[in-house]
Amino acid sequence: MTASIVFDPLLPLALLLPVGLIALLAVLLAAFRGLSGWALRGLAALVLLGALANPSYQQEDRAPLSDIVLLVEDESASQRLGNREAQTSDTAEAMAQAITARPNTELRRVTLGDGEGDSGTQLVGAIAEALAEEPRGRIAGILAVSDGRIHDADLPLDLPAPLHLLMTGEESDWDRRLSVRNAPAFAIIGEPVTLTLRIDDLGAAPENGPGLVPLEISVDGEEAQTFQVPTGRDLELPVTLPHGGRNVIQFTLPAAEGELTDRNNSAVIQMNGVRDRLSVLLVSGEPHPGGRTWRNLLKSDSSVDLVHFTILRPPEKQDGVPVNELSLIAFPTRELFMEKINDFDLIIFDRYQRRGILPALYLDNVANYIRQGGAVLVAAGPDFATADSLYRSPLGPVLPATPSARVVEEPYLPRVTDVGKRHPVTSDLPAAGDWGRWLRQIEVIDPAGRVVMEGVDGRPLLVLDRVEEGRVALLASDHAWLWSRGYEGGGPQLELLRRLAHWMMKEPELEEEALTATAEGQTMRIIRRTLGESVPPVTITAPDGTETELPLTEVAPGLYEGRFEGPEIGLYRLENGDQEAVIGLGPAAPREFVETIASGAALAPRIDSMRGGVARIEEGLPRLRDVRPGRPAAGRGWIGLTPRGAYETRDVRTTALLPGWLVLLLASFFILAGWLREGRR
Repeated sequence: MTASIVFDPLLPLALLLPVGLIALLAVLLAAFRGLSGWALRGLAALVLLGALANPSYQQEDRAPLSDIVLLVEDESASQRLGNREAQTSDTAEAMAQAITARPNTELRRVTLGDGEGDSGTQLVGAIAEALAEEPRGRIAGILAVSDGRIHDADLPLDLPAPLHLLMTGEESDWDRRLSVRNAPAFAIIGEPVTLTLRIDDLGAAPENGPGLVPLEISVDGEEAQTFQVPTGRDLELPVTLPHGGRNVIQFTLPAAEGELTDRNNSAVIQMNGVRDRLSVLLVSGEPHPGGRTWRNLLKSDSSVDLVHFTILRPPEKQDGVPVNELSLIAFPTRELFMEKINDFDLIIFDRYQRRGILPALYLDNVANYIRQGGAVLVAAGPDFATADSLYRSPLGPVLPATPSARVVEEPYLPRVTDVGKRHPVTSDLPAAGDWGRWLRQIEVIDPAGRVVMEGVDGRPLLVLDRVEEGRVALLASDHAWLWSRGYEGGGPQLELLRRLAHWMMKEPELEEEALTATAEGQTMRIIRRTLGESVPPVTITAPDGTETELPLTEVAPGLYEGRFEGPEIGLYRLENGDQEAVIGLGPAAPREFVETIASGAALAPRIDSMRGGVARIEEGLPRLRDVRPGRPAAGRGWIGLTPRGAYETRDVRTTALLPGWLVLLLASFFILAGWLREGRR
């Protein structure tokens, strides 16, 4: 039971104070003028002011409330290094028993695991959430059992009581860390790009250790190469990407004796290889309405360097114009078709026929260019069905179909074949079935490659083939331009020709047989593209060598997908038939293992703000003491808790000290007495 006098003014304090001041001045004036009743007048004013202040005698029936102590147990990944897990468990149990043994004290235990994704240890956030669920006036202290390596130290936190860190780990801990300082996401194929790595020995590293350590480098899961590199400084490594698309580079340090963990001895970098410029040679024959189709398409792509070889004046033309009056420039055919042919990524023959301009030796060199990894696209017109056809040249053996010497002149609707629906060049073309018709097709027979589009009566229209290391395509019509002109609604001419050109140039996204994977956190999305009717389950090899078979689901013709949740961070290998791929899950350097040596530096500002302390568990558990708020809350071998003295009010009784009748009686008495005293004079 507690008692006190409380005031509940009938007037706002801002108004009550001026009234009291006026009454005081009036009494002083009466005294100055010598009025004998000035004291009685003052007493009457005092009674009235007291009534306006409305004093009461208040009695409260209070029940004391227990103090609350928060015990936060850090069970993040870095807490599983060395003997920290056992230290954390034993310390938490011992401190829990000590806290619950204290009179009038309750314990709240908070367990903190790994954060989502790669967010690391969110200790400050966990404390803030726990404080939000408890009355701040009852918090007597906060104990955190952790290695101190937190990753949300910048979050705001208003502490109501001292924070203490019971730090795991040992003074003798040391660790070797591999970190990636700089790794671009893209690089140009064939050109070196510089990666910056660093190897550091942290903590109590052995003295007189090796000046050089072995570093293993592996690209796309191939056999690793080992290099001797120094520690303690940035390493600039030139790397040349071998192919387009994703390149997975893994750096690994062998585990050293006595180090805390080898989880930070490896880093996986995924870089996309891109071509700087694509060089295309366009060879145009007889001019026709669609002659600018290929030129416009290729010129619209800023990444393409186009060389256009066109015949504006055939040699057999005899019009009597003197040669010195012609403005035409002789084309460097020998340089292009013999000396620098390998500089081109793609050669396009658009309605070209043999007219003696390109000797057979040049065309034979083009055929060799294909076999050695080049790409040739033939857009055929009526000339392809004549005796001067390219098929009758040294290029014939590598072309994917044979002309029958027949030209079909009738309207027809180009259609994608069953194979074409699975091929990335022609699958999912927009507005399929609503395309306009073409009016001419060159009949070809005996297709050696894959027919992805067909025309009149199912005749091959677009044939794709691989010849040794190279690729060749035959479009058996010169009327693709009708789509760009909107004839009968047009069609996806630009998209079809763009895909065709980029498939010829071996863009990874357009490979018809491919196994790829993308990472979303620890979830792997596996994509298998094939021209076959089915695919076997994909075999996934985890970083620890564990193999898992995952069945894939067909989501579109020739396209299969599956999802796999990777149990750990690292490099995964995928196999499906003759297709292989590698992918890295997780960050190049997980935050939990960037700093592994226990330290209280990150929490020091929070701890110092309430005069808490840091105690190393290996030196023994600290004792608990009671300290007053604002006093030092930690010392040698002890940590302090601040008893809050919180209580719950169960009943309140209030009695007015100046009831209305008493105010009226006293005020009337003093006013009347003063009047009578002054009237006697």
